[in-house]
Amino acid sequence: MADLVDTERYRFEPAQLAVSERRPGISAFMRIRDGAFSLEAAIRSHIGHFDEIVAVHNRCTDSTPDILARLAQEYGPRLRVFHYLPPVFPPGSDGHRREPANAPRSLVNYYNFALTRTRFTHATKLDDDHVAMGEATARLVADVRRGGAGREMACFSGLNLARDEAGRLGILAREPFAGSGDHWIFPVRPDTYFVHDRRFEVLHHPGLSRRFRGFAYWHLKHLKPEFGFANYDLAANPRSRYARRLAALRAGHAVIDLPELAATAIRRLPLAARLARLGLPAPDRDRLIAGRAEEAAMRFASASLGQLAAGDPWLAPFIAQPG
Repeated sequence: MADLVDTERYRFEPAQLAVSERRPGISAFMRIRDGAFSLEAAIRSHIGHFDEIVAVHNRCTDSTPDILARLAQEYGPRLRVFHYLPPVFPPGSDGHRREPANAPRSLVNYYNFALTRTRFTHATKLDDDHVAMGEATARLVADVRRGGAGREMACFSGLNLARDEAGRLGILAREPFAGSGDHWIFPVRPDTYFVHDRRFEVLHHPGLSRRFRGFAYWHLKHLKPEFGFANYDLAANPRSRYARRLAALRAGHAVIDLPELAATAIRRLPLAARLARLGLPAPDRDRLIAGRAEEAAMRFASASLGQLAAGDPWLAPFIAQPG
């Protein structure tokens, strides 16, 4: 059953992060709209790695609330469910661009609400279309728990799964990676919260540098109907950057296997990331992109997607051939 909190008039204030009251550990927080496609797999594959998952749903018309209620009964206080009532403007929309950051319908306010519901010293953003790479996620989390991140944000990425026009499953060739510094485990401090960008929400994290720590999840977004862009209200926002991305995916969604990804990852680096790889001074994001390519080249050179996914109970239903 969802925890009862008045969200209709909620407005974020940094004091609500209650930093001094947090216990050692890691919280994952989710913001969900019509996530039934892969929500259960996302929760089940991740919940053993974290001290809690906070799941906040908004504007759902599918079975998301029922799935969350059932899993909350099973997992008890490790899965805490909230219903954020004001209809939130999606990223890239005209409404998002106009809405003040602490207004109830703001995407930023919604994200901050989810963050304030967490109760542990560290937090991470979890999406309903992420399925954990079990061993890699375990290593990442164990390193953070040992204090390995220090004053850094432990950044991680995923691999974008997709099907080509013939239905063949693979890694999306045109955009193989998910996350270039915007998925992280970070210490929750009075100054770590989301702020407004005209395109989407951005995590404010002064003084915390970012470092790439590996691949930790399979990204199932592009296996959904309409390549996972149904929640962006694109009919009402035809100028959205996400409308352009959807058009590009419709035009071409070829896939590759992991060895080809490994063989091309470093060659495809942009110039700034190439310079960062040589040790020259570079922004965090370019160092992350370089580190991500190096990890892909080493980790995925000798195993196919089918081999890596074999035996993964949470991924298996999504890699079976449709029909």
